[in-house]
Amino acid sequence: MTQQNRQILLVEKPTEKLSPSHFEMTTSEMPVAGDGEVLCKTLYLSLDAANRAWMQGKTYRDELGAGNVMAGGVLAEVIESKDDKFKPGDLVQADGGWQEYFAQKGKVLMKRKRHDPLTHLLSILGVTGQTAYVGLLNVGKPEPGQTVVVSAAGGAVGNVVGQIAKIKGCRVVGIAGGAEKCDWLVNDLGFDAAIDYKDENIFQGLKEKCPDGIDVYFDNVGGQILEAVLFRMNMHGRISCCGAVSQYDTGNPGPGPRGVPGLLVTKRLTMQGFIVMDYAKDLPKADEEMAGWAKEGKLKVLEDVIDGLENAPSALVGLLAGENRGKRMIKVA
Repeated sequence: MTQQNRQILLVEKPTEKLSPSHFEMTTSEMPVAGDGEVLCKTLYLSLDAANRAWMQGKTYRDELGAGNVMAGGVLAEVIESKDDKFKPGDLVQADGGWQEYFAQKGKVLMKRKRHDPLTHLLSILGVTGQTAYVGLLNVGKPEPGQTVVVSAAGGAVGNVVGQIAKIKGCRVVGIAGGAEKCDWLVNDLGFDAAIDYKDENIFQGLKEKCPDGIDVYFDNVGGQILEAVLFRMNMHGRISCCGAVSQYDTGNPGPGPRGVPGLLVTKRLTMQGFIVMDYAKDLPKADEEMAGWAKEGKLKVLEDVIDGLENAPSALVGLLAGENRGKRMIKVA
């Protein structure tokens, strides 16, 4: 076994857009498992828009500081265990960070059953798919025949949200960047319509493609798109707030959506933020249903796998620019 551990550090916190220059590859000694700890080898590293938000301040996790190993969720294999609940060869899901090896207390690791392919454990059967499932069904609560709109619809979570909504009998409109991506949503994934926010007026696009209003909005972006959707929401509509990627990668996020208090009251809207672990008890059901839909061909699994830990910085920058389709991850080993 190698005695070195490659790591990627966040060497400078960005004040404007993130770039690969904010990161640095380094080599450290192999970590050692202490009492109650488990030594793990990273197989796949999850890339998420939230990675950028963690650099801006404390969220549901501590703020990332300059000089820290870049944080990130991983799928890893146990190499050595000093916790009786784990043994070498076990697969675990962890907040292992951007590094080849890590040692953590067993109590913070989640054991995962092997699945073919392994990448599904980070996409539809991981936090990405689970976020789409609970955010839409537990928070948005769509009913057959209702109109569901999802922003960042070509991304890891958004495309799954739209597909689940179609499975549940809804009319689905996706918001994405670029005509090619919008065509893909409609012609390949079965969305009923798509709006290109880069080339269309959002207010006009929503009026044309949601003539009967919007019942459920799954928000991944915040900002002006959220504002436009609010004005098209139907009475008693539900807004599931998953993220605000339009506000992450910039030094000037701009004003928030106008009209929120008044519209919430007059339209009796429900607007709820969430993270996936709020619904931990429902995740086994989510995994079971998602796996079943994928096996039946009802749910297409979109994965964007990039080889090599050294490519993580540029891959994250690209994700924030919207270049990926589906779940982006790094194959580390």
